[in-house]
Order: sequence, then structure tokens, then C-alpha cells
Amino acid sequence: MHLFSHKRHKSTTDSPDVSTDPLASARQAHKVGMDPGSLQHIGQVKVRQAAITLFDYDPQQLIEITFSSLEESRRYEKQHGLYWLNVHGLHDPSVMQEIGQRFGLHPLVLEDIVNTHHRPKLEDYGDYLFMVLKSFDYNSADHDCQAEQISLVMGADFILSFQERSTGLFDPIRERLRKNGSLLRRGGPDSLLHALTDAIVDSYFVVTEKLSADIEKLEDQLIVDPPRNAVEQINHLKREMYELRHSIWPTREVTNGVLRNTAGLVKPDTIPYFRDVYEHCVHLIEQLDALREQIGDLLDLYLSTVSNRLNKELRLLTIITTLFAPATIVTGFFGMNFQHLPWTNSENGWLIAAAIIVGGALALLGLLRWRYRRIKRGF
Repeated sequence: MHLFSHKRHKSTTDSPDVSTDPLASARQAHKVGMDPGSLQHIGQVKVRQAAITLFDYDPQQLIEITFSSLEESRRYEKQHGLYWLNVHGLHDPSVMQEIGQRFGLHPLVLEDIVNTHHRPKLEDYGDYLFMVLKSFDYNSADHDCQAEQISLVMGADFILSFQERSTGLFDPIRERLRKNGSLLRRGGPDSLLHALTDAIVDSYFVVTEKLSADIEKLEDQLIVDPPRNAVEQINHLKREMYELRHSIWPTREVTNGVLRNTAGLVKPDTIPYFRDVYEHCVHLIEQLDALREQIGDLLDLYLSTVSNRLNKELRLLTIITTLFAPATIVTGFFGMNFQHLPWTNSENGWLIAAAIIVGGALALLGLLRWRYRRIKRGF
């Protein structure tokens, strides 16, 4: 039975056909008590079938293959200087076992790859580096930030990348590899590792820009006409921002760990490029700190807008009550139980009372307008 779709010399971007896994939380419970290194997938199954794509290249030649079966992958022999093996779909233990045996990966590395709830980290296994990062896809319609785990393994002559599904994040890197004589083709595995890491970190800027745009849009709405669920929207944006921040903070430490790597897997010529990625992470953290303060100000802005609207309504009610004060006084005066009151027996008495009511209301209205103008002028 074929485990993978068969395509050659084409882009490996899959359709974003995602199926959720209702048993994800149950799998986490089943992991309790199992042996260390057990291949128990934890997370959502986001593709129906796994797909394995291989880039076998050197500065002069490139072979790009998407394997149609595990048997076909066993028959393939390395022909050039560097491997890049990419896997979409982490739920098939047979695929993980095959790759682990082929490249000599530690069982705990395979366990961490299939567990998609890890925080970003870097581990040095001597002859290879293991890196876990997070990628994000922000849906502006739902204001929702979806996180996905990406695992990278770099050895002396290979790079392994494991993704939950294909998002097109690495397509620009594939296009660079397809160009003869490109700098990436002439570089080693550390150059490819930098390209993959840099693509992930650069995608964070896109997410933060979309999140910032939604925050500014909500801020404009709060000033003009606050929505009924404004507090809910503010809290939702705050949670999305914190989720993004909790992934970028350890990503900074991951890149810093690459800079401190002394095993010789990362060449000195590549260190400045990883330092640039580290600076990008610092910049992102500063942006997220600014967004956190901006989101915190949104609640104060909402409460201030609601309070201002309430004050306007109370002011209108106060004006209406004040204008009816003369009518209340006049009707109260002539409603007293005395035998002799002025104009009670006069045919035009009601006209005099109406004139007093209207005149008093107009006088109070003029007084209020005069006082309002003085307040606006600062008196």
C-alpha cells in the first residue's frame, strides 16, 4: 500500500487539507507510563497521508524526489553531497522509525518530533543538532493564531525537517536550491539550517503585523462605536499575543544556543547569519512587548469610551430634567389645597402658568448653553 503521493521534480506544497484529531488529548493520557522514546503521536492529525520529499544536491547537480513508498526510499542511494529530507505528517510511526534507523537518531529525538506540544528548544547530540521551533498562521477573519511544530535535525551531511502539514513556508528555499550556482547550493548543512530557521523567524513578522493591524482596527472601533463583545475581543487578542510571545522567547534562546555551539557542526562563516536571526528574535520580542502594552491600553480605552458615553446620556437626562423643573414648580404650586391662589379664577390663568413654564425652561436652557461655552473656553 502506498504511503505517500508520488511526484517528481515538482513543488512539494500540499493542499491545506486539514483534518482535526478529536483524540489528541486522549493520546496525551495514553503516553503516561510508556517507555521513554515510545513513538506515540500527540497532537492533531493535519494530513491524511504523510509525504516524504528528498533534495539530494551539490553545487553542480540537484535531485528532487517525493517517495511513493517506504520501500522506494530504502532503495535510494545518496548521489551528491548533501541530503535535505522533509516530512509532512507526523502520525505514522513506521515513517519515523525508518528515518530514525536510517540516520541514527536517538529514540528521544523521535519521541519529541511526534509530540507536537513541545516548546522551542535546541539539543546537541554530538554528531547532530536537534531543533524544535514553532510556526504560526494568523487568520485575520477569526483573529486566531494557529501554531504548528517544526522539528529540524542537522548532521554532517544532512538536514531533516518534520512538519505537521505543508504550509508553503519553505517553498522559497526550494526555489533557491533549484537555481544552479546559488549560494545555498554551495553552502553546507549549516547554511540550509540557517535558511530554514530564518524563514520561520521571518514568518513571525507577518503574524505580528496582522495582529497589530487587528489591534489598531479594534482600537478605532472602541473610539467610534465599541462592539458589545469588546472585552471578549480584547482578551482573545491578548491570549493570541501571549501564545506568540511564549514561542518567540525560547526561539531566541535556540538561536543563541546555535551561536554557542562548539561541536563544529556550524561553521564560523555561518555564525553571523545566525546572529542576524537572533537579532530578529530580539526585535520581535520588543514588538510583542509594545503590542502587550497596546492591548492593555485597549481595556482602559473601552472603559473610558463607555464612561464617556454614559456621561453624555446622563447629561442629556439632566438637561431634560432641568428644563422640566419650572413645570414641576408651577404645577406643584397651583396644586396646593388652598382656597385662594392667584389666577385660579381667571380665564387666562392657564396661559400665564404656561408662559411661566416655557419662559423658565428657555431661561434655564440659555443658562446651560452659556455655562457650557464657558467650560469649553476653560473658564
